[in-house]
Amino acid sequence: MTFSTLPVPPRPRTGIAFRQLNNGLWRITRSSGTVLGYVEDSSSTDRLPRFSAKRLSSTGRSFLPLGDFRTFDDAVDCLRFG
Repeated sequence: MTFSTLPVPPRPRTGIAFRQLNNGLWRITRSSGTVLGYVEDSSSTDRLPRFSAKRLSSTGRSFLPLGDFRTFDDAVDCLRFG
């Protein structure tokens, strides 16, 4: 299994961890292990970067989209501060 890499590494943040789950999907957690949400590389064929921030619904059966962002860091900040 191969994983895609970001064009630049994510900016380190105190108390936040990134774990790549598959090609284009990362789990974002606090250092306590609490899951903040997920960031998915949803770049389109126009080659512009786009990252979707989403949270798991309370039922745990679907994702709730929070927004699309041009950078991975912006998507993480949406989860972190949202």
